[in-house]
Amino acid sequence: MIQYDVVITKDKAVDFAPANVWEEVVQNIRTIITTAKYSVPLFREFGVDGELVDIPSLEASAKLKADIIMAVRKYEPRAKITRINFEPDNDGKLSLRISITLKEES
Repeated sequence: MIQYDVVITKDKAVDFAPANVWEEVVQNIRTIITTAKYSVPLFREFGVDGELVDIPSLEASAKLKADIIMAVRKYEPRAKITRINFEPDNDGKLSLRISITLKEES
């Protein structure tokens, strides 16, 4: 398995014809992570918990990491997240850096 490090941002456009499996998986993970639970009609459990923004940052970070891992495991089984880091920029915005390995097809 090869490990990839990816920075997840919300402002990337959707590519309806990804060039390869890797790009498709990363795009799917981006969609999962940037979608708040209960925001998709008829698919309410999809995404991550958006209510974590109102709790203390250390607790929110731990819960969000667990939520991301469970959501990716459920909705993008070709990927395995091996590490998650939140990185602040100079403006105080957090970027999400994740390490992903692609599971081999059987």
